[in-house]
Amino acid sequence: MTVAELLALHPYPEPWAAEKRIERLWVFDVPGQPETLWPHIADTSRMNRVLGTAEMTFEERDGRRWGTARNGGVRHQWVEVPWNWVANQWLTCLRIYERGFMRVMFAIHRLEPTPTGTRVYLYFGAVPRGAFGAAALRLGFPTLERAYRRVLPALAQQLDRARPEILRLPPPALAEPAEQRLRVQRESLVAAGLPAACVEALIDWLRTADDPDLHRIQIRERARAWNVPETDLLRVALHATRAGLLTLSWDTVCPHCRGVRDEKPSLSELPAQSRCDACRVEFTTDTPESVEVTFRVHSSIRDIPDQVYCSAEPAKKDHIRVQHTVPPGARVALRPELAPGRYRVWRDRDGGWYLDVADGGADTVAWAPHPAGTAVAAAQRATLELVNDAAEPAAFRIERATWSDDALRAGQLLSFQEFRDLFSEDYISADVRLGVGEQTLLFTDVVGSTAFYAARGDPAAFVEIKKHFDELFAIVAANRGAVVKTIGDAVMAAFVSPLDAVRAARQIHDAFHPGRTDTPIRLRISLNTGPCIAVRLNANADFFGGTVNVAAKLQALAEGHQIAMSEATYRSPSVAEYLAEQGAELEILSYTSRALPAPVTVRRWTVYREA
Repeated sequence: MTVAELLALHPYPEPWAAEKRIERLWVFDVPGQPETLWPHIADTSRMNRVLGTAEMTFEERDGRRWGTARNGGVRHQWVEVPWNWVANQWLTCLRIYERGFMRVMFAIHRLEPTPTGTRVYLYFGAVPRGAFGAAALRLGFPTLERAYRRVLPALAQQLDRARPEILRLPPPALAEPAEQRLRVQRESLVAAGLPAACVEALIDWLRTADDPDLHRIQIRERARAWNVPETDLLRVALHATRAGLLTLSWDTVCPHCRGVRDEKPSLSELPAQSRCDACRVEFTTDTPESVEVTFRVHSSIRDIPDQVYCSAEPAKKDHIRVQHTVPPGARVALRPELAPGRYRVWRDRDGGWYLDVADGGADTVAWAPHPAGTAVAAAQRATLELVNDAAEPAAFRIERATWSDDALRAGQLLSFQEFRDLFSEDYISADVRLGVGEQTLLFTDVVGSTAFYAARGDPAAFVEIKKHFDELFAIVAANRGAVVKTIGDAVMAAFVSPLDAVRAARQIHDAFHPGRTDTPIRLRISLNTGPCIAVRLNANADFFGGTVNVAAKLQALAEGHQIAMSEATYRSPSVAEYLAEQGAELEILSYTSRALPAPVTVRRWTVYREA
């Protein structure tokens, strides 16, 4: 493919297409499929770092992204125009310079499958700023070409690794105090009974990982990479934070571009609202996806500079599979070959309808202003027509409808007992309503508590209640839940998994079974599943909302050794199967209240019957 043929597919942007420019096209044939190469080619910041390009800084002002860098001793400043790309196929980048060697730089990275692998086209076309700028570009391009010829073949040979070695830089040698802290805390964490495999993996990672990988450590991603239980690694990370090896970060995430907007070191600093200047939107933290919890290596171990070598839009917005700005009155046809699943389609901020990709869908889908929520079926290799009938350029975006599985959400942490125990002093600001997504709330209540207090007297009764709390807390924690609060002699606990909550309820009744003689305490339990928000109550993080209210009210339908669960809990994944395995005989009841819009269907399980 020649330069002219490549520019026929990806035209040089107007109004600079007619201006004299310096161009280079390099072609590489490498092993590996385009979809395997793409994540690394698209991560242009990490690529540029190993290519030896200059560090860049970016800031957002008035809805535009400005970049600066120093090349050849000269300061460059430019506007970073939103990139265009089709994931696994190609990307284009346009920069409009106010200072530096160039007036404009346009780059194309295109990947095409071949019988033996992938043909990679790299095009750079710059409109120079005067004779000096032209001379500097002619001198710089050969250096860049040599760097690509060194990096790309090596990258293609290392695609079987999670992180190709060619894209990593050697970690810095740690100072002896840092090494000593790692050794001491490794022994301390293992001695505390934490899983040794997770401790070893984390300590080694802090010592040897590449700098960019330690800026935002995602526990769920690391657990998969190291093949260790996610809960175990989270426990280790929380204890390592308390030990001063890590720091916690509460990150607000824009609902549109899904980029990180704020990074706060504690829950108490989390704002009620945030703003994304790039998307020109304000958003609140009351939705489940608006906050992600990550970890950083503590600066006393390694000081990680926040270095950037490119804006790397496709890598940082991996959920966006197609992004394309279409000129006024134009029509662009693309064939993105989307994986089966659901995608959301936008034109600027209009749209929000769904594209359901599956066998049997349409072979051609054209943009249309469907009502938000409309689902259009498309084949995996469908042609998508982006139509801009407006007088201004329009940015089209096709993104995965689902959010990343790697994110640790606020609700998952607030429903984790070890976090509540280790960070009991952390709290939610009074004005924050933190979305924690779907939770299963478990309420326990002591049966016959009035007679129990009268018979035992308050001091002796308190001792019994405290002992029963200790047992309940342990059962909740063992089933990956967290005690939110106690209310007199009752307990409110939260679980991310409904099945964990049902198992915990069964184990609680097993612990206080009818034949137990060392305590008179017997319990009734209610469960409900649904969305919640977290709020500040006194100094603690409490859960609030209709889901919580119904869970508490359902206790009216349970007696001793019984569990009253809502239909929402019963219908949750694997719950009915678990109950069938337990041989549970369920009664179907109905709970009504004037405060509820409709009756709640309840399944009541009598775990034990009094002799």
